[in-house]
Amino acid sequence: MYDREHFGAGSARTTLSHHTRHMRRLLLATLLAVPLAFTSAHKPKTYQVGRIETRLGEILFVLYDQTPHHKESFIKLASSHYWDTLTFNRVIQNFVAQGGCPDTPEGFSKSPYLLAPEFNDSLRHVYGAVGAGRDDNPEQLSAGCQFYIVANKNGLPKLDNHYTVYGQVFKGMDVVEAIVSSPRDSANKPLTDIPLHIDVIAMSADQLKKYGFVAK
Repeated sequence: MYDREHFGAGSARTTLSHHTRHMRRLLLATLLAVPLAFTSAHKPKTYQVGRIETRLGEILFVLYDQTPHHKESFIKLASSHYWDTLTFNRVIQNFVAQGGCPDTPEGFSKSPYLLAPEFNDSLRHVYGAVGAGRDDNPEQLSAGCQFYIVANKNGLPKLDNHYTVYGQVFKGMDVVEAIVSSPRDSANKPLTDIPLHIDVIAMSADQLKKYGFVAK
């Protein structure tokens, strides 16, 4: 009887010890998970921003979520350094600064691919809008290789629903104005090349707000 009672007491203590350790592990896991969940739930959304660096300065613009295929294309080409050998090749005051593949039939034929238009009534050709260039194809397909920035302070509404707008400049319109004011030849190509270095960075809504841009 003594042995059985002694064994039973030890077993109870062992069970209690195991239960206590198990509860402690659960409590520790819960305490560790709470700050992780809190951090994840409050992690600020970031926005993809195109960055164009030129000898005249830097241009930053938000890439719109409403035009996912053009946004994805821009990110892909920037990540592969596609534009690093190209320039702003068509610059016209009160119109656009256009870069990428040349604005010629030969230039468009070298585009890596074409994109179906993504017209959106909320995305207009306002001052600083970033759009996709194209030739006169009837489907209004965008050339993946070419982009332009609207340099008319009244906007270019005649281009709405004919060319896809997929971004908006929030820093560097002074640079764009310097680009379109550059001396140019009869084909509106700058007499001195303006090479492109393009990448994509992430910014928070608070960072964008510092530049006066309110993210939607």
